[in-house]
Amino acid sequence: MIRPLVPRLAIIGAGLIGSSLARAAREKHLAGTIVVADADATVCARVRELGFANEVTQSAAEAAKDADIVIACVPVGASGAVAAEVGPHLKPGAILSDVGSVKASVLEAMAPFVPAHAHLVPAHPVAGTEFSGPDAGFATLFENRWCIVTPPEGADPAAVDRVVALWRAAGANVETMSAQHHDLVLAITSHVPHLIAYNIVGTAAELEETLTSEVIKFSAGGFRDFTRIASSDPTMWRDVFLSNREAVLEMLGRFTEDLTALQRAIRYGDGDALFEHFTRTRAIRRSIIEQGQETAAPDFGRRAAEKPKHEQS
Repeated sequence: MIRPLVPRLAIIGAGLIGSSLARAAREKHLAGTIVVADADATVCARVRELGFANEVTQSAAEAAKDADIVIACVPVGASGAVAAEVGPHLKPGAILSDVGSVKASVLEAMAPFVPAHAHLVPAHPVAGTEFSGPDAGFATLFENRWCIVTPPEGADPAAVDRVVALWRAAGANVETMSAQHHDLVLAITSHVPHLIAYNIVGTAAELEETLTSEVIKFSAGGFRDFTRIASSDPTMWRDVFLSNREAVLEMLGRFTEDLTALQRAIRYGDGDALFEHFTRTRAIRRSIIEQGQETAAPDFGRRAAEKPKHEQS
């Protein structure tokens, strides 16, 4: 019998990422025992019904006891509280990780609660949908997606290797970088686009009632795709923007400058400037497709196989 990669895996939080990781671990036999903890009793009951965990509990501390790897799958604003709860129960050699899309603040919040005999190795699987909760997860969510591991300075190499191995086994491509560099990269690739989407959809919501209804009725691809992004979990994204404010504000400043330049080109009829800009951005799209991080298919490039079962028709 093949020995599992992780004898006992504890997942704190049964949302999209947590439930997807549990499903992947179960289907790929990555863990001997999968323990899922969620503070919400209703969520715990649903996890039991869905059957993707061996053990289910409302106590993060109970889940962490005797676990080899503990992964906090919670909004970044709650990561410190989770670390405080599980820290005293981490066994020697245990690894505490997370899945948050902000890393510097997570390191700062979690590190004080990790005992010297355990290891902190944060990570960020760059994957997701606009859905949340235990029913939203699916085992293939991480297939051919990136997971960025951000070990703190002086982290134990063996512990880092175990986290990398887990995410690779779950189907992800893995890269390591500093937490600060991660936050700057994600500010432009994820955080600012979400902020823009929330703003555009919010603007439409504040138009006159007749105009708003027509916007909804005649939504073309661009606006429709913005609404998908803007329907993401508000608690998670509130915490992201507050936790990564410096990087987001820096990238937002650059975006504002570029937007002003486009506004000027439109105002003065500078077609050459517009054409040059659109040509450069088109090349970025092609590069993403070539690297396998997107498809050329419609529907925002989302393949049916990547959608939760309840979303497929």
